[in-house]
Amino acid sequence: MRPTLLIALFSAALCGPLHGQPGETVWAPKPPHPPAYTPPHKPHTKLADLKKKHAGAADWRERVVDDDYLRAEYVSLPTGTKTTRAFHPDTRAWWIVIDGAIKFDIEGQEPFVARKGWIVQAPMQTLFTLETAGDKPSLRLEVNIAGAKTLYPQSAEPPKLPGFDFIPVRLARKPGPWDRGNRPYRTFEELAENNEKHGAPMTQRVVEDDRGVANFIYGYESKLGPLNPADRGHYHPECAEFWLIMAGQIRYPIEGQGVIIADEGDLVYVPKFTFHAPRFYGKGPSCRLAMNGYPNIAHLFEASK
Repeated sequence: MRPTLLIALFSAALCGPLHGQPGETVWAPKPPHPPAYTPPHKPHTKLADLKKKHAGAADWRERVVDDDYLRAEYVSLPTGTKTTRAFHPDTRAWWIVIDGAIKFDIEGQEPFVARKGWIVQAPMQTLFTLETAGDKPSLRLEVNIAGAKTLYPQSAEPPKLPGFDFIPVRLARKPGPWDRGNRPYRTFEELAENNEKHGAPMTQRVVEDDRGVANFIYGYESKLGPLNPADRGHYHPECAEFWLIMAGQIRYPIEGQGVIIADEGDLVYVPKFTFHAPRFYGKGPSCRLAMNGYPNIAHLFEASK
């Protein structure tokens, strides 16, 4: 059996690929069956299920992505609770506020309170703290590069870390730059308005790093062409991808999993080599935050036969 599949290759930049665009036809590897899901990954993590699982608790975290590229966790932080001041030595971190309010204190920036739909980030070697503001626990999705480690200033008391001791070390720390269009925060309202009123593309890059990106994808099913149930979409040969649903619903046909309808606050995960075709769903607007490990990840579509 020939171990390759004829496909059309598109390099997905900010706007992503669209069917019908010109593309080079090449041979690409594709396993006969999509990779199996391994814990903690599953096709569809429902926010409603997590809330039910942790009912009555204000301080909890649930890891939902932990692959070779990125790590993501839902984190609930009780009212008035503040994280220890910290930084990552080599990697960027970002957070999406799902519920409540969080006061961020990021080195070099004026402190600010982020609310539902805000996307916040801190570059490498940049100190930060998070504190729940308001009268109810906050809930966030916290995203790190795979293998990221957390360091603490000398004035802080590091938490216990199984299998490790914290020792004093010397580091020529230099906070990472705010480049590539990265900003300390973006709000859902701002990004949606960019699309609705200012002609911004459907996809807006909000986090960009050599090892991780996040794209804000916003639109309406009513503005799409007719649904083609036979369309398998595309796959990525070198990286998994996942999405946090930020508004409305998204329809996901996923190879080997059938069709998933994901709601606001849910997370959908697709391993590499797995066809998928996300689409705005319902009366809208619909929005998803797409995250993966490559700034311009390749989208591979089946070539016309």
